[in-house]
Amino acid sequence: MSRAVVVGGGIAGLAAALRLERLLPGTEIVLVEAGPRLGGKIHTEQVSGFVVEGGPDSFLTIKPRGVGLCEELGLAGRLVPRDPRDSRTYVRLGEELHPLPAGLTGMIPTRLDTLASTGILSADGLARLALEPELPPAPENGDESIAAFVTRRMGREAYERLVEPLMSGIYAGDGEQLSLAATFPQLRRLELEHGSVMRGLLARSAPTGSPGPPFLSLQGGMGELVAAVVGRLAGTRAVTGRSVASVGLAPGGRGYELRLDGGETLTAAAVVLATPAYATAALVESLDAELAEAHAGIPHASSALVTLAYPSSDVPRPLDGYGYVVPRVEGSDVLACTWTSSKWEGRAPAGHALVRVYAGRFGGREVTADSDGELVARARREVAETLGVRAEPLFARVQRWQRGSPQYVLGHLDRLAVVERRLAEHPGLAVAGAAYRGVGIPDCIASGEEAAQSVADALTGRTNG
Repeated sequence: MSRAVVVGGGIAGLAAALRLERLLPGTEIVLVEAGPRLGGKIHTEQVSGFVVEGGPDSFLTIKPRGVGLCEELGLAGRLVPRDPRDSRTYVRLGEELHPLPAGLTGMIPTRLDTLASTGILSADGLARLALEPELPPAPENGDESIAAFVTRRMGREAYERLVEPLMSGIYAGDGEQLSLAATFPQLRRLELEHGSVMRGLLARSAPTGSPGPPFLSLQGGMGELVAAVVGRLAGTRAVTGRSVASVGLAPGGRGYELRLDGGETLTAAAVVLATPAYATAALVESLDAELAEAHAGIPHASSALVTLAYPSSDVPRPLDGYGYVVPRVEGSDVLACTWTSSKWEGRAPAGHALVRVYAGRFGGREVTADSDGELVARARREVAETLGVRAEPLFARVQRWQRGSPQYVLGHLDRLAVVERRLAEHPGLAVAGAAYRGVGIPDCIASGEEAAQSVADALTGRTNG
């Protein structure tokens, strides 16, 4: 019997194992996870009637594999949209919360009248933004950063106060370094095709029927997805609490040999590495120095999440929306505060509020080095200054993600080209996860499934295309 090994038990690795079971019946599949549990950054706790997410709380519906996998697992009836009763999101400037305007498409405003009423931009900032439809597109000249592109098209203030905090909510990154081509290539296409990003968005957003909800979660939290995948795995042997030290060629050059901590080895005809890029770099260093170097060149940001629970009577400001984002120019470690109990029904008992404070910026302070007490105190100061909450929380939960967010900095697509070129030299070896072509749950699922298809094709002698 041949063997396939998946290294990494996050959602990408789980999706890879599930797809391998389907593609390679009769193959022994082993999933090795260094941590004590499966699921990676998807981590849900049930605490005294509260649903506490230690990682992502939802996924985008525009990317198909989140909804698709849930449907395949029989979870369609468990999917829930955000509570529509009050869908506002705010930007914090100082201690004031300014509502994001109507007419916002992704991160880009298309209605200057509604933006003007929010107070997010000054009169000069609005005037500069209003020039965007008249500016000629820049000639094609390689990649540029998100900050350079948005500043060029819309002005510095629109970038710093509006686009940057929304972008940071996705990548926890520095827009001065993030590659536009690797993150939001559609914005550059709109500029080239329509001569203006705003005109292009307006043309593209012509009514086409009633859209579905942009985000979905599961009734009991995103942990339901992990539990459903694990429950569906029939022939996979999952090994937790064991790490892989290296991946090399098997004796005789047929397949691969994985050395585990403690000296044990596993041989495999196929290997999927669903590990962070820096971990993948260490694993393949002795196998392919160029492949390792390309992975080592992908930087990561760290973050910490603090969840606080209160009786609603202790929260003087109405939680009339989904929460707020904080621009980098505010000089705060805090990126955002999500009002979980207002965003999703059933996440807190009646008469109670649940909020999550996100901290950590790429290039900033290493917030994961702070103690639990320091992180909780920072979160409590944030909600005191912004929401007026002075009471002790009923409980606090802290989750650290050291080097948890890969950064698609300038040159990212060039690194991916090297990764793909070197992998072509190693049939039966594939990589998956958030470090490559998308950081969301649907992206990671698709990445794991594509990696499984790649190694299955190599084992059965098929080629893609």
